[in-house]
Amino acid sequence: MSSGNDCQLQTLTKPALGEREAAELVDRVFGLKVSWIRSLPSYDDQNFHVRILAEGADEYVLKITNSEDSQEPDIIEAQTQAMMFLSAEGFPSATPYLTKDGNIMSLESGGTRLGNKKYMVRLLTYLPGTPVAKITTNAQILYEIGRLAASVDKVLSEKFQHPSVKSLHRGQFIWNLANVPLLDQYIYALGQNKYRAVVEHVIEQFKGKVIPKLSSFRACINHGDLNDHNILVDSSSASLENPQYRVSGILDFSDMSYGYYVFEVAIAIMYMMIESPDPLRVGGHVLAGFESILPLTAEERGALFLLVSGRFAQSLVIAAHTALLYPENKEYLTITAKTGWKHLMTMFEVGQEAVEKTWFETAQAYTHHAPA
Repeated sequence: MSSGNDCQLQTLTKPALGEREAAELVDRVFGLKVSWIRSLPSYDDQNFHVRILAEGADEYVLKITNSEDSQEPDIIEAQTQAMMFLSAEGFPSATPYLTKDGNIMSLESGGTRLGNKKYMVRLLTYLPGTPVAKITTNAQILYEIGRLAASVDKVLSEKFQHPSVKSLHRGQFIWNLANVPLLDQYIYALGQNKYRAVVEHVIEQFKGKVIPKLSSFRACINHGDLNDHNILVDSSSASLENPQYRVSGILDFSDMSYGYYVFEVAIAIMYMMIESPDPLRVGGHVLAGFESILPLTAEERGALFLLVSGRFAQSLVIAAHTALLYPENKEYLTITAKTGWKHLMTMFEVGQEAVEKTWFETAQAYTHHAPA
């Protein structure tokens, strides 16, 4: 997708099944009778929350991958195997319900109404909890999210082995943080305004100051999208004044790829800023949690400001581009934009030095005491 001229073709990649069609799919592919089903919001795939007709009233998420990504079954295999691995390692990750043929996924036709596209279909266990986007975050959960980001990448990079893992070397994958320079081809979607100038500045700074340093960063497998809608929590205390949260679910592994440890903490910081009333202080708490597992090197710390800015740019530009393709899904696609532009502008108005000082001093305070 290099220009707006591709819009008409690309609108056909996202599945568009109705609830009845989805229920029939669950019956046909997985041999389960649906008692209740509803659509879930999604970016470019299609998801349904499904309750099965059974004594235990089991709940699942039917995930129908867009037709473009469905052409890369090795990547979907790697994502699913990683979810199963993490679940076995004690992380709150979904696991697949096997098809009637005993497989973790099945390539299915979308039917004539959808142009006979093929979609990869999986049925994943439903994880209970509240998205971080719907709570008022505090230092304790931000620290835990930092620990989670480091722990997931560390265990995947050190212990996860499967033949499909090589497919995670996704050189031109637009959501890999190394590929911020690729935003040049999508920036038209912003039109001509003050925001575009900031994004262009971020891209140029990224090219000059981050790309040359990539070889000095420690490589790993990234989850790649630990955002405020992909982390579920529940409250582990009854205190309304000072609730204590624990992570109850990790969702959406579709942005997994080989990257660097510092990418994951930058991504987590950026998305935790989105919902915070005091966004510039968020980074220090997330960083402290991350560094309790994996301390960053001086080079990695030095790139953090531009990596967080780069993820803001990716999210805002790609959302604007995708909203042109799927105008009916614009509200969901531009969730981040509601506060994202304001936060990105504030970061540059305050300046790298002052923002880093806030982050690093907050993180440093954790070396003297545990999070509240």
